[in-house]
Amino acid sequence: MHRSARPIPIDASGDGRPPLPLWLAVVVAIAAGPILDGGFPDRGVWPLTFVGIALVLLTLMGRSVWGALLVGFLAGESFYLVHIEWATAYLGPVPWAALSTLEAMFFGAGAVLVTLAYRWVPRAFPGVAGRVWLTAAVVAALWTARETLVSTWPYGGFPWARMSLSQSESPFAPLVAWVGFSGLSFLMVLLVALALQLAATADLPAVTRVGTAVLAVLAVLIVPAWPTTTTGSIRVAAIQGNGPAGYFDAAAPGTVMQTQIDETLRVIDADVDVVVWPEGSADLDPQRVPQSAAALDALSRRMDAPFVVGAISERGDRYFNSSLLWDAGDGVRDVYDKKHPVPFGEYVPDRDFWEPFAPDLIGLIQREYTPGTKDNVFDIDGVLAGISICFDIADDQLTRDAVAGGARVVFAQTNNADFGQTDENQQQLAIARLRAIESARSVVNISTVGTSQIIGPDGATIDSIPAFQPGSMVSDVPLADTVTPSMAFGRQFEAFIGGMGLASLVLAGFAARVQRRGR
Repeated sequence: MHRSARPIPIDASGDGRPPLPLWLAVVVAIAAGPILDGGFPDRGVWPLTFVGIALVLLTLMGRSVWGALLVGFLAGESFYLVHIEWATAYLGPVPWAALSTLEAMFFGAGAVLVTLAYRWVPRAFPGVAGRVWLTAAVVAALWTARETLVSTWPYGGFPWARMSLSQSESPFAPLVAWVGFSGLSFLMVLLVALALQLAATADLPAVTRVGTAVLAVLAVLIVPAWPTTTTGSIRVAAIQGNGPAGYFDAAAPGTVMQTQIDETLRVIDADVDVVVWPEGSADLDPQRVPQSAAALDALSRRMDAPFVVGAISERGDRYFNSSLLWDAGDGVRDVYDKKHPVPFGEYVPDRDFWEPFAPDLIGLIQREYTPGTKDNVFDIDGVLAGISICFDIADDQLTRDAVAGGARVVFAQTNNADFGQTDENQQQLAIARLRAIESARSVVNISTVGTSQIIGPDGATIDSIPAFQPGSMVSDVPLADTVTPSMAFGRQFEAFIGGMGLASLVLAGFAARVQRRGR
């Protein structure tokens, strides 16, 4: 006699008891955080992210609102405390714990919405399509909406821990060119939520449930990489001086620049179109210090190439984290000032409010960087290059702005010295790799201390310099002018996902309420 496999003890109807008692859900939620983080660099075991998502969703099924808030908060807290442990290397444990807790609060709020989706959507749409497909889609959309919100708010947001950022080395990575970072997060959660709903659907044969889950994964994986046509190349020398560039490094002014000069001299005879230095590499601002300007002039003249260097610009009583396009004889040809300085790192928002809570820590951040207003594209002798400074690379809109401005390559200048031997620079490098794929642009990711890489528009590594070693990369970097769907429609797709999730939840809640009244 043929017997179908029994479904796992989850009620897909929205009316059942939670599959996990609260005490076990708490344990699973806390365990889910480190498992989620295991999918991200430096460990980079990308399938673990899917496992972590599944565990989080399992803890939210059938939960009360307060129960969902609790387990969601604990899952978020355990994830962020591990994921951004590198923050302790800069300002110590208080900002690390505060940021982790803030993000966990958002995680918990998003978990409540997911729990309500599990409760309302199957009741409102009790057919198989509603219980399985629509429920999974709404859950994924709400998860993604929470990610989108915290990526932009408050104070510009913190886009560092989106689920998609774990997939830079996975077969899912090419999807970002089609759907962007948020779209990939949506698809990841959708596949997991779909598998859980199928497993819980008793009125479908086991072969149908397993086959549907497998086909859904295959349907996503067979999407071809976005076709990128290169349009020539630009020969770049990227210099990693490995100087004492940390905020608290005890070094004389000009030391960082000297390490950059020393390493540049090793490739002084290279035939290149442009030389790229990292963020803050000209620690003596060549716009104000004649010796610094003279050094850049001499190097630029000898190499017959412009330099793109990082500096702290001072204009009146305002400071900017700047990238300068410098050419011998002409000096500064163009400037990009970082548009989104890092809150509580490069400036203190609402300083009068926050200082009483941690006066010693807030007092460490004396220099207040001003947000820039200039565009982030340089014209380098006819080649338009997008400019990204440090955490800019995690900002979706800044990459879209560069591509819309005609950028055919991206120079990502960064200073990772403050984070030591932590995972931060590998996480940032993973973001840069996904940006290259998403935008179909080569990314020259150059750090003061590494890891530096030149990444092709397909995400492949062209050249690299290990962390905490001086070195240089001299390579022909492919140029491209393809506009991917993510660059053209990413913002609209993001809005659609969030709007669909919230609208579906409201509609399902209303329908479920009407049904209860009609009983």
